[in-house]
Amino acid sequence: MHITELNRECLLHLFSFLDKNSRKSLAKTCHKLLEVFQDPLLWSLLNFHSPAELKKDNFLLGPALKYLSICWYSERVKVCNIEDWMKNNLQKDFCHRHENTVSDFLLEVCNRCPNLLSLSLSGCGHVTDDCILLLLMSCPNLRILKLENCVRITDQTLEAVTLYGGSLQTLHVDFCRNITQTGLERVKEKCPSLMLRADRSANMIPDNKPGKKLMLEKASRKLLQL
Repeated sequence: MHITELNRECLLHLFSFLDKNSRKSLAKTCHKLLEVFQDPLLWSLLNFHSPAELKKDNFLLGPALKYLSICWYSERVKVCNIEDWMKNNLQKDFCHRHENTVSDFLLEVCNRCPNLLSLSLSGCGHVTDDCILLLLMSCPNLRILKLENCVRITDQTLEAVTLYGGSLQTLHVDFCRNITQTGLERVKEKCPSLMLRADRSANMIPDNKPGKKLMLEKASRKLLQL
């Protein structure tokens, strides 16, 4: 039997085992397989591991999307998580080239994926409070929000969670250095049933340029971690 003789349900099942590039390649072979590739039911889960992947045309955003993960740990992207006042011109230029990549993508998610249940962001150094606020308002069924090392996230996101995160069951803000203990306590007070995790966040040095004393404290902390 030729693959195109299979029914739609079987083809969707086969496509589900392929990565995004393989799905796109297979879809180019005939119109029937292209229709399967374009079926929203195929795209309930998306994982991305580099900024470049967000700009490809090998996936589909739609109302069927339930689980989204945008996580990367490469040495180059870590530049984005350096304090702005510590970046040299080369590092600033690198960041500028993809500063809005994730935020622009999440705006598309807000417009097209109202049924999102889970979002994980890790290493996304340019995502802002405004972006997360809009996502919480646009995706009222969101249950899991994990923000790891998203350095521009502040207490404003925590406040947005108390106002618009009625469906949230889990919130992680690990290594978000501009989150404060006051903000965390407010979330615990307003949302007592929420599973909140904030490893290291409230104990990290925020982005405000520290004075000499704070610089010494930061150096001491790094020595203790060695």
